[in-house]
Amino acid sequence: MLQQTRVAAVIPYYERFLDRFPDVRALARARPESVLQHWAGLGYYSRARNLQGAARQIVAQHKGEFPRGAQATLDLAGIGGYTAAAVLSIAYDEPLAALDGNVARVLARLGAIPGDLREAGRWQELSQAAGRLLARERPGDWNQAMMELGATICTPGTPRCLICPVASYCRARALGIAAEIPEKRRKRATVKVNLAVAVFRDASGQTLVVRPSKESAQAGASFRTDRHGQDLFSRMWQFPAVAMPGTKDSGLKDRTQGALHVLRDHLRREWRVAAKSLFTNTQELPPIRHTVTFREVTLLPFLMRVARLPHLPGSRTVLLGAIQRSPVSSATKKIAAAALQFLAPNSDQA
Repeated sequence: MLQQTRVAAVIPYYERFLDRFPDVRALARARPESVLQHWAGLGYYSRARNLQGAARQIVAQHKGEFPRGAQATLDLAGIGGYTAAAVLSIAYDEPLAALDGNVARVLARLGAIPGDLREAGRWQELSQAAGRLLARERPGDWNQAMMELGATICTPGTPRCLICPVASYCRARALGIAAEIPEKRRKRATVKVNLAVAVFRDASGQTLVVRPSKESAQAGASFRTDRHGQDLFSRMWQFPAVAMPGTKDSGLKDRTQGALHVLRDHLRREWRVAAKSLFTNTQELPPIRHTVTFREVTLLPFLMRVARLPHLPGSRTVLLGAIQRSPVSSATKKIAAAALQFLAPNSDQA
């Protein structure tokens, strides 16, 4: 849970998660929807899928006990070199050095190593340095001490050198360049994206959500957001949506006017929704801002009132008011909230 997420934000999720899934067997046998529901709000949902995948491997292949070998650990879903070293050193005293961003910064300053620490050759150099310095009789304590040193004292920007326990060994401090190491990483340029969204609703308050398969997640049928190909909605249940082409720099009014046309065309072409009657009572909802990594997304939702919901491949129906309690992404919850707020003045419509 702490990957890309602050401790303060994680704690309540962690406590609720353990209450619901107190051990590896409980997590392994749980429904994936339940796992995602208890993860909802943390983002990066592949972490939850990998966590359950690893739990199932541990139960099926290791009799419910976390493996002790490095290779067996690396074979678990979602486990890389850092996580394997951290877990095995802390749990089993395996002499493995854990290298994360905090530890890398400490080592780079100690050795006055310049440049981008994430470059492959430099990261390998830091990994070797971590292995040489590792206290092999207490590797778990050593790894945790190094992580804490980087998180609380040898911090980015302005390190607290006066209270650092290893300041006398630090070459960067001796050279007066501690604040310049590591080199600041270049931020990826922000990409602006506009997404048209269909919120169907029938007389009983039911709406339609879809979950495109990983294989079908292509530019037209779903929207990809990062280098891993994970889409904006984390491959979870979502409202039918389509990215708008060629409107990145246009004004909001122009984007909104074109969005309904693009959305209707997408529904007819991709989802085979052809009945004109489905679109006779459509209302534009307020645009929604949503940020994902380096992308600034403008969600352009439309409420489409229908006598009966269309049948879409891979779809399911759910009460619009129940979306907030469902295992969906924060973007989907924002869209549902906008629709409910629009309907709220007329309680018979909500």
